[in-house]
Amino acid sequence: MIAMLFLGFSAGLPFLLVFSTLNARLADVGVETATIGFFSWLGITYSIKVFWAPVVDRLKLPVLNRLFGKRRSWILLAQAGIATGLYLMAAVDPLSAPETLALCGLLVAFSSATQDVAIDAYRIEIAEERLQAALAATYIFGYRLALLVAGAGALYLAEFWSWQVSYQVMAALVGVGVLTVLVAREPEVNHFAAAEDIAEKVQEEAARRGHLPPRLAKLAGWFYAAVAGPFVDFFRRYKELAIVILVLVAVYRISDIAMGVMANPFYLDFMGFSKTQVADVTKVFGFFMTILGSMVGGVLVVRYGVRRILLAGAIMTAATNLLFVVLAQYPPDIKLLALVVSADNLSGGIANVALIAWLSSMTSASFTATQYALFSSLMTLPGKFLGGFSGIVVADFGYAQFFLVAGVMGVPAILLVLYIMRHGARLDALAPVKTSS
Repeated sequence: MIAMLFLGFSAGLPFLLVFSTLNARLADVGVETATIGFFSWLGITYSIKVFWAPVVDRLKLPVLNRLFGKRRSWILLAQAGIATGLYLMAAVDPLSAPETLALCGLLVAFSSATQDVAIDAYRIEIAEERLQAALAATYIFGYRLALLVAGAGALYLAEFWSWQVSYQVMAALVGVGVLTVLVAREPEVNHFAAAEDIAEKVQEEAARRGHLPPRLAKLAGWFYAAVAGPFVDFFRRYKELAIVILVLVAVYRISDIAMGVMANPFYLDFMGFSKTQVADVTKVFGFFMTILGSMVGGVLVVRYGVRRILLAGAIMTAATNLLFVVLAQYPPDIKLLALVVSADNLSGGIANVALIAWLSSMTSASFTATQYALFSSLMTLPGKFLGGFSGIVVADFGYAQFFLVAGVMGVPAILLVLYIMRHGARLDALAPVKTSS
């Protein structure tokens, strides 16, 4: 758990440094708005990490793998890329060399997404299923703490010193994750059992039917096991339930993500709260409520089981959107805002921990990185896509109706969790066993 706390910090640190903090830096030095918009494309790397996750699953890094093991070697390589990219970003002038800054940002974003893949796999493999919720809770705490450092902390450094110093300090803080990897132990699981079985079958078929030379047949087997193996394994294990699982992953956070797009405009434009009030309640106070929700969720999952808390999280997430409907009916009241934000962040923390723990329990040790990367991509993409239409709904119908729609969007997740609970015994029987090496 201590290792996951610091690895969570390592995962969260680069995120804002290629998003909102970078946007603030660009705007501060006078970069054109259109150019700033193009920098948002750096975030695409986090949504497509599933495409290179098979490499993280199957490829042994020379030298590093022998010294640190499969998961830690990939995390270290990714951290080296993050630190290098941030240090280079500190030295580049955004006005005279925006293309160079974008390339350095791409190195940070790509390395950060790769680190996420490796850390997720490490978290799943380092402990048994019943501890996954607790590991997720400490990981989220470290991640959120890093967001504060890379957000407010970086802005403070830039204000009192310079953006160059700010990004240099952030690059140095990558050392927190590096030290953690050096101290932590490598998970003792068999990464290759299922993958090698698939690779051998494909190799035999390729040599027999395709008349390929042995080396090419072996390469074909390796490639098929790396790319198709994770999906073949998942669908072969869960059969028709695999589709239900993937749909549930896709819709579970739709209500939460879609609502979040219009939250700040609602607070500032519609309700009339000041920027300071919104920051105090939603960022500072909300941060602690999210952490509390994560800790509570971790305890509840251990006590009552992951699927029950998954259901509770889905219900709470949808219900808290209805609280925003109530909030829209009253004049601005900072206490009422704090109450609603508390309920929203608390329920979000509980739901997120339950979802992470549940998804972690369904990944195979042979394809941990790829299968979880698939889940994590599905978690956010539908919500982000539908969230793009949120402004149209608000413009045509108003905030109260928008929050009502967002709440209703949580109903499919509730129904699907109930369906999954009905097949709980079968899912338990199909759950992969993470065997020791």
